[in-house]
Amino acid sequence: MDYVELHCLSNFSFLRGASHPEELVARAAELSYTALAITDECSVAGVVRAHRAAREHGLKLLVGSEFRLDDGLRCVLLATDRRGYGQLCRLITRARRAASKGRYKLRRCDFFAAAQGDSGQGTGDSEEVQERSTQSTS
Repeated sequence: MDYVELHCLSNFSFLRGASHPEELVARAAELSYTALAITDECSVAGVVRAHRAAREHGLKLLVGSEFRLDDGLRCVLLATDRRGYGQLCRLITRARRAASKGRYKLRRCDFFAAAQGDSGQGTGDSEEVQERSTQSTS
């Protein structure tokens, strides 16, 4: 039976994840997982170490991140390709820049902007982003 863990926090999610990415990959391989998603909170910091370990163990690695929005919603985003990885990294950057060091702030409209490839260089006005998002979907 194939099993894929789609939400796994490493010790790069401070005060939440306990194991190093390499340890998580090794354990997933021991348990015969088909793949493992490393989804640290608003970070992809553990992905390089996990990638090296996954290659050694012959395990497919999925890259993602967990987010808690300013309205309380919690979600996990997985990158399916290089473009998605770039969008994920831009979203993380946007969220980190919007808050003080060590924190992040993310609004629903930031998801719309990231999905459209907005690099966050504009005004950052949430109404402007939501308006553009609405126009593109109609």
